[in-house]
Amino acid sequence: MADDKDVLRDVWFGRIPTCFTLYQDEITEREAEPFYLLLPRMSYLTLVTDKVKKHFLKVMKAEDIEEMWFDFEGTSLKWHYPIGLLFDLHASNTALPWSITVHFKNFPERDLLHCPSNSVIEAHFMSSIKEADALKHKSQVINDMQKKDHKQLWMGLQNVVLCSSDKFDQFWAMNRKLMEYPTEEGGFRYIPFRIYLTMSDRPFIQKLFRPISPDGHTHTLGDLLKEVYPVAIPNDDESKHYQVVIHGIEPLLETPLQWLSEHLSHPDNFLHISVIPAPSD
Repeated sequence: MADDKDVLRDVWFGRIPTCFTLYQDEITEREAEPFYLLLPRMSYLTLVTDKVKKHFLKVMKAEDIEEMWFDFEGTSLKWHYPIGLLFDLHASNTALPWSITVHFKNFPERDLLHCPSNSVIEAHFMSSIKEADALKHKSQVINDMQKKDHKQLWMGLQNVVLCSSDKFDQFWAMNRKLMEYPTEEGGFRYIPFRIYLTMSDRPFIQKLFRPISPDGHTHTLGDLLKEVYPVAIPNDDESKHYQVVIHGIEPLLETPLQWLSEHLSHPDNFLHISVIPAPSD
């Protein structure tokens, strides 16, 4: 892979200042103070919010507590979406800190998956990595890894909450193998990506898309959007209706898709792309 390590580090250490407040209808023994946390963009809500749960349990009775879940302005937040994706999709144009509401009752069964333990997160994470490698290498890389190598990837995700260069190096020592490809091929077999739309009932758009065209042309982010969701690209004579956001930034549409996949993918090895309405002035 093309090694722009500074980019990888910036993505790895990305944080979102967040204010957690308890839902007003929750029963408490005394007033619940808000809880502030820097959330790592690369992780999952249920993996990094133990401190949030402990904070609010101090003012609640055990019988009033069920499975914890979160919402932002009435939208239930899916724990199996990376935190950075949730922010880009639902809160890109809001003021910081990100204001999340905490619930312990009335779990929204239709909107969210249950997450009773970290083993559920691990299973989801490893399933995503395996799917991504099937697209990139016909599963050859992940299948050649040993179980301890899979564990190193999982431990890397768990450790992303620690602002540690050692943990970054530990994860990338293994993840680098998933980002390699034969030089003569010029890229992965297919790019693992998902495009998320706030204005659609469909969870996301995903299809087979190669980083290189049959005639050797390097595909860009713009090429992908033209193929998959062309309305995201404004015509020359019209104003921009949508923002295309990855890790909180709007990459140039001319950016090669292979480079984006290698450097802006989440630890699950997918490129998570949010298409959101452009803010009106």
